[in-house]
Amino acid sequence: MDQKIQKKKWTSKKIAQIVGALLVVAFIVYQLFISENKSKLTIDENKITISEVKKGEFQEYIIQFGEVVASNTFYLDAVEGGNITQVFKESGNLVKKDEPIIALENANLRLNVLSQENALNEQINRVRTTRLQLDQNYLSQKQQLAQIENQLHTLSPQFTRDSTLFAKQLISKQNFERTEADYKYNLKRLKFTFESFKTDSTARVIQLRQLQASELNMLENLVGVKKLLDNLVIKAPIDGILATSKLQKGQNVNKGERLGQVDELSKHKLRVRVDELYIAKITKGLEAAATIEGEKYKLTISHIYPTITNGQFEVDMEFQGDTPENLRRGQSVRVKIELSNASQEILMPVGGYYNKTGGNWIYVVEKEGNKAVKRNIKLGRKNTNYYQILSGLDTGEKVITSSYNNFGDNEILVW
Repeated sequence: MDQKIQKKKWTSKKIAQIVGALLVVAFIVYQLFISENKSKLTIDENKITISEVKKGEFQEYIIQFGEVVASNTFYLDAVEGGNITQVFKESGNLVKKDEPIIALENANLRLNVLSQENALNEQINRVRTTRLQLDQNYLSQKQQLAQIENQLHTLSPQFTRDSTLFAKQLISKQNFERTEADYKYNLKRLKFTFESFKTDSTARVIQLRQLQASELNMLENLVGVKKLLDNLVIKAPIDGILATSKLQKGQNVNKGERLGQVDELSKHKLRVRVDELYIAKITKGLEAAATIEGEKYKLTISHIYPTITNGQFEVDMEFQGDTPENLRRGQSVRVKIELSNASQEILMPVGGYYNKTGGNWIYVVEKEGNKAVKRNIKLGRKNTNYYQILSGLDTGEKVITSSYNNFGDNEILVW
């Protein structure tokens, strides 16, 4: 017998439909009640700044102030110490190369120079005496050789004649033996004297070279010693403008003391202090721009100083092309340092909001125009005017970019 099958009241499909309906109702309730309970603050529209997010050309740069310094600076250091006897040029004056600036007096140095000169002159005289003795010995040996050769010129034919006469028994044996002994003695004497002359001549050449080198070295030392007194007059190393501390007669100057500097007038550069925050982005060759007296000039970073002082480091910038006229040492110049190339980006103006938000969120104005809601965002690079938007905002949206100090932690602003 067949049994009647009863249908289940709670099927899976029915349960899913009910759960879906409940979720829809919950969302509607959240939108109607919970979202309306978000913290709100009524503000004065006239006290806020609303800016539009737009797409445009972006270049990361920083604005710094540089100080005009001489491109080439030569320092004036006292090679020798002493007392100032005369000041030829005052600080701020133009000087020519090798023009005297100050004169010093040092009695101890003068005595030392005189003593060294006497010692060197004595050594030079001894070298010259030794060379003269070598020359005299050389001439003496040549004279001995000449005398022996002259005697042989006489004895050789006499020995030949006596040999013939003795063979014919026309002269005595005694006379022949005397002539033979004299002739052979002078032959041996010529041989020994020539060997001695050859050996001495070789040694003499080496000694003369050594003596000459020694004498030249002593003469150079003598010139150097005499120039020590020249160091008592401090001269300008180049044409330029002189910068010194107050110098006056009778003032004592220590050896190695820096007395001032001479700056070359024809070229200038900028020395710029940059925040250490940008140390990773500042590289040699990086370009910059400066506007001086209405003219725009290009510069490049030529040197980076490694020392960081009070959170800043220094860089030198050289002008590319023409150098501006009428620049003065110590003059301040506004410089724009370009940290990246220009590109098209979504941009938002820089404003007071960043101090409160750190760039993590912002109030976005809704389409109605009378309400702004907090929204999370992500910022990228920054220049003086704009932030690069990485996410959270689209072109055309409007945001509040003025200070958020009076808004508390409210999520919605209305006006």
